[in-house]
Amino acid sequence: MPFTTSLRHQSSSFLKLQRLTQPYFLPLEETNGWHFLGLLVALIFCVGGVVLFLLTALMATVHSLLPQLTDTYLGGVQGSLNTIWSSEWGVLFCGLFTVGCLSFFALRRQLRRRRWLPWLLLGVIIFMLLAVNGINAGITFIARDLTNALIARDGEASYRNLWIYGICFIVALPIRSSQFFFTAKLGILWREWLSKSLVTDYMRDRAYYRINPNDEQATDIDNPDQRISDDTRDFTVQSLGFTLSIFDSILTFLLNILILWSISTELTLALFTYTFICSAILIISGRKLVKLNFNQLRYEADFRYGLVHVRDNAESIAFYRGEQQEQEETERRLGTVVKNFNLLIIWETIISVMQRSSNYGSNFIPYLILIGPILSGEMDYGGFAQASVAFNLVESSLFFIIYNIDALARFSASIGRLAGFQTNMEEAARQSQSTQQAIPSGDGLVVLNATLATPQTNRVLIENLNLSVRDNEHLLVVGPSGCGKTSLLRMVSGLWSPREGTVESPTPGELLFIPQKPYMTLGTLREQLCYPQPPDPALFSDDHLRSVLELVNLGALVQRYTDFNVKQDWPRLLSLGEQQRLAFARLLLNSPRYVVLDEATSAVDVKTERLLYNLLMERNIAFISVGHRPTLTAFHDNVLELDGSGAWRLLPASSYGMGPGER
Repeated sequence: MPFTTSLRHQSSSFLKLQRLTQPYFLPLEETNGWHFLGLLVALIFCVGGVVLFLLTALMATVHSLLPQLTDTYLGGVQGSLNTIWSSEWGVLFCGLFTVGCLSFFALRRQLRRRRWLPWLLLGVIIFMLLAVNGINAGITFIARDLTNALIARDGEASYRNLWIYGICFIVALPIRSSQFFFTAKLGILWREWLSKSLVTDYMRDRAYYRINPNDEQATDIDNPDQRISDDTRDFTVQSLGFTLSIFDSILTFLLNILILWSISTELTLALFTYTFICSAILIISGRKLVKLNFNQLRYEADFRYGLVHVRDNAESIAFYRGEQQEQEETERRLGTVVKNFNLLIIWETIISVMQRSSNYGSNFIPYLILIGPILSGEMDYGGFAQASVAFNLVESSLFFIIYNIDALARFSASIGRLAGFQTNMEEAARQSQSTQQAIPSGDGLVVLNATLATPQTNRVLIENLNLSVRDNEHLLVVGPSGCGKTSLLRMVSGLWSPREGTVESPTPGELLFIPQKPYMTLGTLREQLCYPQPPDPALFSDDHLRSVLELVNLGALVQRYTDFNVKQDWPRLLSLGEQQRLAFARLLLNSPRYVVLDEATSAVDVKTERLLYNLLMERNIAFISVGHRPTLTAFHDNVLELDGSGAWRLLPASSYGMGPGER
């Protein structure tokens, strides 16, 4: 049973990785995981064929120009190429190259919309990896010949091999540097695409609202901002790093294992056994790191959010003199970070000790296995030097997991957080499609037999409600605190769905919601006023903006900021009353047919409130208001009174008395 559970967990992790990785390279809706893996193999076939063809052409060119150079220094390479093209290997390589090209041709339609670009960059990177690993394989032979030449005190051979050794490093250095550049470039392009994709899903169907904690709606997704920013960065960088490192390790293994096997079968088998034992121990020990890294990412984000919360509410905290409580809460969050990080340090230290022990232990294996043949004269010291280089290269490829166990743990945590975020957004989209939304209608706002309950606790707030607000009609919603006034506004605005009944609302763009604390964008004064419309000067000229601000008694703001393109921290600079008046200016510029006002004038004086409501009535805008001031009844036709237990009554505003006892 545990084995079956482990297989299911691995399968689930692979599916999560596929869903996050594949869409950038191939569309999920048109292809599957096998197509993706097959195309990766096809890419290797294509790049391998290109390397072979280029190397053959290069050697032919060099041999025709400098035949002595190829005969003296590159005879082994030339001989290997002649062997390949004169045998079945040449036919096999050509066939694999053809299969690779045909695979990309067959999926050419799925590679549109710039999906060919990551494959091109990936091909360039693999080409460079092949080149570097080919050079490394050749270095093992150079190391053997150089060592034997030094022992034999052969000056000519020693200097010749030393020159070749230096040329190999000179050639490999720019290739390896270019590989890092193209890998980073592919990583940032992938991160940009993944972040945009997540932001699109985050904004679609108000997923940002559904998966974030607000009022009585609960969610298990913490810090969506960190998941879109930090986790996408870690995921793309680590995915590319691990994929290319694994491919690099496979190439290193394939190119050097035959060399090592030809030198000593016993040394090769000893390396396999030692690697298997060390890897098994470290993989089992490293499972704890996955959970610790997952928690560390969450606790770090919570700590940072606490500091941002203090910054965003600095004035309120200062008025309350709540520094001590905020400090205690911040230190509590920091304590959680430190406590988990201490556990992380302990386990990373344990893993590090195991890694270093396995690394140090492996240094003795070539001596233990080959000391006998060397002392008996069966192997020269050059062969031992070549075996040591090949052993180290093969060992590094086999010990890939051991060397990267902590990074793999962080990578697994990033996959879990991004996959969880993606799943929750998809679930929010399904809920949005399955729940009964407000029906767009050009005939005003109509509520028929609607019962409204809280999404999580299912507590009935309003039962069997019937009302309508047509063009140029005005409704005031009143009732005690917690009776469901704001929840009703959520329902008519389409954020919440009724448990029973139907809601017909104006078509999108004809209804605007203004909360008690208006939303201030991170932008210019022009963007503040035009939101959610684009701040196009052709639509909203400076004179137009200036006149609207004058209408809502914000002429002083025009004098303070004559340039509408100025950017400021508007929530901090503007008082709540100024923000509410700016929201009304925004309303006038957008010119909706219907407005929902949730205590939108609570921070302004009665005279200004009268001015703002008169502006709406002069423009024949229908509105629904939530408020407590007795003066509000003068601007409304009807009053909807809620009692919080589900009951309600609808009265003409002229016959509704709103004295102190009734509030």
